[in-house]
Amino acid sequence: MDILEKVKSSFPKDVIERVELEGCEIVIYTKDKVFFLDAAEQVRELVSELKKRIEVRLENSMCMQPENAKKKIEEIVPAEAAIKDIYFEPERSIVFIIAEKPGLVIGKGGETLKKLKESILWVPKIERSPEITSNIVKSTRNLIHEEAKWRVKFLKQVGKNIFSEKTTNRDWVRMFCLGSFREVGRSCIMFETPKSKVLVDCGINAGGSGNNRYPYINVKEFDLSEIDAIILSHAHLDHCGFVPYLYEYGFDGPLYCTPPVLDLFTLLNMDYIDVMQKQGTQPLFTAKGVKEAIKHAITIDYNEVSDVGPDIRLTFQPNGHMLGGGQVHLHIGQGLHNIVYTADIKFTRSRLFDPAFTNFQRIETLIIESTYGSSNDVMPSRQEAEDALMDIINRTMQRNGICLIPSFAVGRAQEIMAILDYYKFEYPVFVDGMIWDSTAIHTAYPEYMSKSIESKILQGENPFTNSIFKRLASQQDREKAWENRPCVIISTSGMLEGGPIMSHLSALGEDKRNSLVFVGYQAEGSLGRRIQKGWREIPINSNGKNVTLKLELEVKTIDGLSGHADVKELFNFVHRLRSRPERIIVNHGEENKPIALASALHKAFRAETIAPKNLETIRLV
Repeated sequence: MDILEKVKSSFPKDVIERVELEGCEIVIYTKDKVFFLDAAEQVRELVSELKKRIEVRLENSMCMQPENAKKKIEEIVPAEAAIKDIYFEPERSIVFIIAEKPGLVIGKGGETLKKLKESILWVPKIERSPEITSNIVKSTRNLIHEEAKWRVKFLKQVGKNIFSEKTTNRDWVRMFCLGSFREVGRSCIMFETPKSKVLVDCGINAGGSGNNRYPYINVKEFDLSEIDAIILSHAHLDHCGFVPYLYEYGFDGPLYCTPPVLDLFTLLNMDYIDVMQKQGTQPLFTAKGVKEAIKHAITIDYNEVSDVGPDIRLTFQPNGHMLGGGQVHLHIGQGLHNIVYTADIKFTRSRLFDPAFTNFQRIETLIIESTYGSSNDVMPSRQEAEDALMDIINRTMQRNGICLIPSFAVGRAQEIMAILDYYKFEYPVFVDGMIWDSTAIHTAYPEYMSKSIESKILQGENPFTNSIFKRLASQQDREKAWENRPCVIISTSGMLEGGPIMSHLSALGEDKRNSLVFVGYQAEGSLGRRIQKGWREIPINSNGKNVTLKLELEVKTIDGLSGHADVKELFNFVHRLRSRPERIIVNHGEENKPIALASALHKAFRAETIAPKNLETIRLV
């Protein structure tokens, strides 16, 4: 390939053994130790010229033996770094060092990392170990490392596809609306460019039925063999829940996401399989589909530019919505067209996240959500919401009650935990269901949260390891918690549709001292929505029998804690964009909300606005 020849010709012939592709990255292998250690400046100049990612590695035969290298790492790295694991990938001359305090492995000004590289001659990659034990993080990383040999071949093929001189008879850019248009759920968009086809998100509609549950992948334009890549904005099932199906049934291309999204993707999809099986429903896919997706995953950080097709470059930017969640910026061709797909965004500061990124250099087409896009979708201020939450919790504590908070496992539960830590809450807080694993994943990625949370974690003041938080791992644990008054219990599921929350509600619902506090959206038809509407006698299953539970506890809904932007935030977001889009496409909203938001944005910004339906195709260029 021309690009590889260009790289080879940029350095003396005698220092380069081979040049390989690893996805969008170009890797130079050498046997020259001096070149390996001192080529940084030359590489930076070439990266600036070619606009490609380039790394120099030593041939594995020149690296220190793994047993000796491991001892050397443990000798050089301060014990306070708390190294948890060390993985060697000889196929790529890389060593992964997993530590509780990565900063100490890197050292001031990168000195410790530099010393490691000089001593062991491997390329060190540093990853943070969760401060709370998580089998998900460990098993995901293990699977990727176990498949190292396979992944070398896979990444090489991905690189060939990216850097190929591919030609087609297309000279246009089109987007296909395959899900989430005039609805919430099954988000899925296919982009077709002169040389590439990529799928951005591929989710499910958990509350749907029949054909309404899955994206429209049965249209004639959708051919799995032609898809160059899947790009995942974040790990909620309405955006990622159909991805394992595609891998289980034949897709073999890369999956791009940020590192925390991959862990959460694994957690939520494995839980989805478990829930379906417990309900006696055949899941869409098995664990095989999830594992195949992990094997094919290529993770990239925020603000890191990555080629994903012959004429598409991808950058993720923070969306303020979920851990690792990214707005998807696609740069098409050599400045031909720029697309920003917000996916789900939040544009006010929360305890967990800073507001969504707006400093895009160029946007021709903006695709924005409209979950709360109608003119009356205005939420209370963040401070009002937190004050209301703490008021009901404190009143419950004063009457020696238990405050029961049904919550989504990812995001909302951690937001509540962060709020309780901020207000120096002193009573026990029990967390149940998937929340513990999800919280563990959050502790592994402080750099993906707000600056204030990141700073606290790096200073050893991790809010999620506060001693007030205690795990409920069994029914016996739950029964003990009910006797531990007063306290707070945060449990899944967030809409009272099954999960351990039902055990808590059954035990605590008839006691007037207790409270039930809704902090998240309750879908129409869910038990949570019915209780919000005033139901105080609800059907539950007790010891295999259907009985009626009379609710005597106080019921309260806290608005303003949503991970979605309300209509004012959406307008502020568009207003604050550095580049004013020429076209705004509105999706991810029920009923007439996409239409209402599109109309209002057109009046405010005089841009072309569209609220398309599913199955519509839009030519962008």
